[in-house]
Amino acid sequence: MALEWVVLGYAAAAEAVMILLLTLPGLDSLRKGLIAVTTSLLKPFLSVVPFCLFLLADIYWKYETRPSCESVTCSPSEHLRHQKSIMKSQRNALLIATALVFYWILYSVTKLVVRVDQLNQRIEKLKNKE
Repeated sequence: MALEWVVLGYAAAAEAVMILLLTLPGLDSLRKGLIAVTTSLLKPFLSVVPFCLFLLADIYWKYETRPSCESVTCSPSEHLRHQKSIMKSQRNALLIATALVFYWILYSVTKLVVRVDQLNQRIEKLKNKE
């Protein structure tokens, strides 16, 4: 299961880097290439959404089947293991939320940058016409 979380972490990091590169000022010379790369990667990155839903179902299943350790009979090591399991589930849920939010932001930013580029081309076309 650890490999799935690593893949999701790398996907979220890649999305964050692409968002950063698209929104940094001063990269106008690279912007067309970045837009082309990002738009071509949006469809493969869409697979993050069902993957996150699967991992969220996995967290829920583990939460429902987790043995409870709230009685007096729990040893300190069992109690610590229970607490670590809860912390790990919370961390993984945060990673899922981060990956989904980054995908949504990447999609929105890419759409806006493409629209701005189209409008700039239209303005240049109108200026050349006059």
